Amino acid sequence: MFELMVETSFSAAHRLKVGNKKCENLHGHNWKVQLFLSANELNKAGIVLDFKEAKRRLKKVAEPLDHSYLNELPFFKKIGPTSENIAGYLYQKLKVLFAKNKKIKINKVTVWESEGSTASYFS
Repeated sequence: MFELMVETSFSAAHRLKVGNKKCENLHGHNWKVQLFLSANELNKAGIVLDFKEAKRRLKKVAEPLDHSYLNELPFFKKIGPTSENIAGYLYQKLKVLFAKNKKIKINKVTVWESEGSTASYFS
């Protein structure tokens, strides 16, 4: 099996209800998002997918979050905009973009809230 990873970033603010007073205040992060794709076989060009194309799709789903207040986005009005939920949200959006290509699997989406603090959603 072969795996590739691309990443992008966005800046956004949020408030959390996790019992940590500091996190309950409005605050922002410079988020980093990593997309891990795999395939059992390489395509005719000898790759899983062109890095540029993989990154284009990742940016497409992350762009609406950039410079936003995550709590106000429709998806996060029902659930808190935690790193875990952001990873799940991005995974679901990416799943739609990769639905036609049955040979490529989304292994996971990892969201970095800060250096050393990540959450991932696995397929």
